[in-house]
Amino acid sequence: MEITAVSGPSFFLRSIYLSHVKIEEITEGASFADECEEDIVNAGLCFAAEQKALDYLNRSEQYRKGLTSKLMAKGFDKFSIEKALDYLEGKKYLDDRRFARIWLNNRRITHAEGRLKLMNELAARGIKKEFIKEALDEFFEENSEEEICMRAYRKCMKTKKTQEKTIAYLLKNGFALKLITETGKLYATEK
Repeated sequence: MEITAVSGPSFFLRSIYLSHVKIEEITEGASFADECEEDIVNAGLCFAAEQKALDYLNRSEQYRKGLTSKLMAKGFDKFSIEKALDYLEGKKYLDDRRFARIWLNNRRITHAEGRLKLMNELAARGIKKEFIKEALDEFFEENSEEEICMRAYRKCMKTKKTQEKTIAYLLKNGFALKLITETGKLYATEK
């Protein structure tokens, strides 16, 4: 709905963002003051935050925490952001589960990392633990962690890293020591 103030610019709002004013009360020539006026302005701010969030979502998949930071940097208030992102999540335009799956598949292209590192990277982005677990379980059903570890191990050997540096590198990249040891033995039999 488009709202035009007598002495100000016009703006849009979505009725779900209204807390006090009923949509049928907003008619041509209607006047609002105090709490009702504030409610309409807040609904307009929520709609503006929603539109900016959609701009970001149209460019690439986003996650809630990152999108919140981007919107705050653009000057939107926390209340408007929360309401807008709740709406977008309800419409499935914003989905941290989907983001986690897509992020893992994109990350796999240029990085050879184990479960622990990937889990920590997603947690740092504010993705919920249950979403991380689901995404990682799905990811490692389709991608063998052993093969990823071997890829990283071969990279270390190609760059002539010592065994100690290789192990440290692979541990830092989230592989379990047992997997690293097994990969080292398997690599030795390939030679």
